[in-house]
Amino acid sequence: MNQNKRRSAIQLSDHFTFGRLMRFVIPSIVMMIFTSIYSVVDGLFVSNVVGKTPFAAVNLIMPFLMVFGGIGFMIGTGGSAVVARTLGMGERERANRIFSMLVWVAAALGAIFAAIGIIFLRPISIFLGAEGEVIDYCVRYGRIIMAALPMFILQNVFQSFLVTAERPKLGLYVTVAAGVANMIGDYLLVAVFRLGVEGAALATAFSQFVGGIIPLVYFIAPNRSLLRLTKAGLDLKVLLHTCTNGSSEMMSSISSSVVTMLYNTQLLKFAGEDGVAAFGAIMYVNFFFVAIFIGYAIGSAPIIGFNFGADNRMELRNIFKKSIIFNLGSGVLLAASAILLSGTLAGIFVGYDAELKALTTHGFHIYALSFLFCGLNIFGSSMFTALSNGLVSALISFLRTLVFQLLMVLLLPILFEIEGVWWSVVAAEVFSLAVTVFFVLKLRPKYEYF
Repeated sequence: MNQNKRRSAIQLSDHFTFGRLMRFVIPSIVMMIFTSIYSVVDGLFVSNVVGKTPFAAVNLIMPFLMVFGGIGFMIGTGGSAVVARTLGMGERERANRIFSMLVWVAAALGAIFAAIGIIFLRPISIFLGAEGEVIDYCVRYGRIIMAALPMFILQNVFQSFLVTAERPKLGLYVTVAAGVANMIGDYLLVAVFRLGVEGAALATAFSQFVGGIIPLVYFIAPNRSLLRLTKAGLDLKVLLHTCTNGSSEMMSSISSSVVTMLYNTQLLKFAGEDGVAAFGAIMYVNFFFVAIFIGYAIGSAPIIGFNFGADNRMELRNIFKKSIIFNLGSGVLLAASAILLSGTLAGIFVGYDAELKALTTHGFHIYALSFLFCGLNIFGSSMFTALSNGLVSALISFLRTLVFQLLMVLLLPILFEIEGVWWSVVAAEVFSLAVTVFFVLKLRPKYEYF
């Protein structure tokens, strides 16, 4: 019975028709969408129940908090590529040792950075531009989130490894459980018991424990997946390769946070606290749309890594072609949807303030055009990670999420003021696509993906 179930499940070694590919990646896509939805819930409740100033404070401190989540994505994506390739080579026992070592290292790093973040959160808040009561809101929210950092990092690590273990649906179920916990927690702690930003932070922290503990228990216990946690020694060579290979994801997280901080600074200059609140609302909605591209990248990467390890170039070409079609089509659909729904989406967050809603809607009209290009850029970076080319992956990500965005958000507002801020992301994605296409064409003879 168990063997029959195992045969009927989609495996990394299968040939992927478009339908089979979608069935395999959809759990990861839904998982990331759900993650984005419950991430948005904090902002939704804080904005509508606690107020505009606490909402601005959460948006100021959030980029710093999200930097550390990048550790989980780095180890998860970089490590899953290494593990998937090792599985493709038929070395399952070694794959489990690598997987286990990376999980224990991730948990240890989470504990260390949590302690550092809690201690220095107040001066960091001031450095980010917080003043007066905004500082207190930043610290009260941030310290609770930092306390749950080890679980947040593990949650991000397991998102990738559950796909590699051929258990993407379990990853989805865990994310749904964590999301429901956060939503219920926000409703009870913020809306009912009126605990303010602390209530929102507690709800998020609890959801991160749910997202980290369930997969941890699953992999420790006997299971039918490809992976299981065991004792493992520290392999510095593999760890370095994992971090290098996954550096694009870490760079993306850090760069996104740094750039968001600069966006907030520019918006404070041109539109004050309302500008920060408007951008915060846009970014919450952006999480939802971009989650589709990220989810596809997470879901498809182990397939690419496995077939690269197995030297199955025909299947690599198959996955590449279907991935381009998916990201092009999704980009057009999402950009059109975002433009049409921008007023409604802005109203959900800041509908209580007509002027702020108008500012948010206008900004999102422009920002939505970036969805035409970002899916291809995200997939390009993810693909090279899966092919164990961390250098090219990191370069695409570094230019896309840091260099081009920093240049655009510094230069365009000089010419167009606040309009330049809204157009910065679109311009950065266009330049990034040129870089992605360059590397895809340049490295085609090496990997033969088309």
